[in-house]
Amino acid sequence: MIILDGKKTSGAIKEEIAAAVVELKKQGKKTPHLAAVLVGNDGASMTYVGAKVKACELVGFESTLLELPDTTSEEALLHEIDNLNNNPEIDGFIIQLPLPKHIDEHKVLMAVNPEKDVDGFHPANVGKMALELPTFLPATPYGIMELLERYEVETSGKNVVVIGRSHIVGRPMSILLSQKRTAGDATVTLTHSRTKNLKEITKEADIIVAALGIAEFLTGDMVKEGVTIIDVGITRVEDASKKRGFRLAGDVHFDSVSKKASYITPVPGGVGPMTIAMLLKNTLQACQ
Repeated sequence: MIILDGKKTSGAIKEEIAAAVVELKKQGKKTPHLAAVLVGNDGASMTYVGAKVKACELVGFESTLLELPDTTSEEALLHEIDNLNNNPEIDGFIIQLPLPKHIDEHKVLMAVNPEKDVDGFHPANVGKMALELPTFLPATPYGIMELLERYEVETSGKNVVVIGRSHIVGRPMSILLSQKRTAGDATVTLTHSRTKNLKEITKEADIIVAALGIAEFLTGDMVKEGVTIIDVGITRVEDASKKRGFRLAGDVHFDSVSKKASYITPVPGGVGPMTIAMLLKNTLQACQ
């Protein structure tokens, strides 16, 4: 069994990005600048945004963090987005989700200039991705594709099962893996909460992407020998034996599934670090 080490791989990607930034500065060109908008004080969101700001410093990017109270109106947030769209210093920016309930997420994401949408969520960029045109790929699926490529996991002609149909991970993964690309040319089945006989489907899979947000959902009896496992989930599970009172678990029951897997991503240290690395890669692309 080979661990698909996202921490190590993302470190290598960040080094490549840092070298590109040094080169841009040598040539007297603009330094990439990423901005993040955080509305409210959701603990997980604050942690994610903090990690993104730290990653920017590490590779030599400029970064701006716009923190707004959770009482911010939709109109005020749209005004801030308009400012970022029109600020030539900012190459790309992200709106940290989830947003407070009184704000329409769809309307907010639509307001982002597609040329600065380094999260790859704008319909214009999703459409380009589906049509295999150059664009910003959603950071988590992009990170998974990069992991598969760098570890030379064979995907061509393979039977892939994606569990979860979110617009952020599941659906883009099903599109990318079926396309003509290095980590592609697979036959993809997209499953979800209404799928019948899921166990029968997953047992036939050569590669499984688990992205449904239920801790340790995929167990050893649901997979075949030699399967490749990509675990996208991350859930806090109460654990009195831990100092913090909880442990982090993925969507995959690691102990039972890893016994059968040929490749598997750990949680934490698998897909998570790759997401931030690809966000930086998109920002570098936006700047260039």
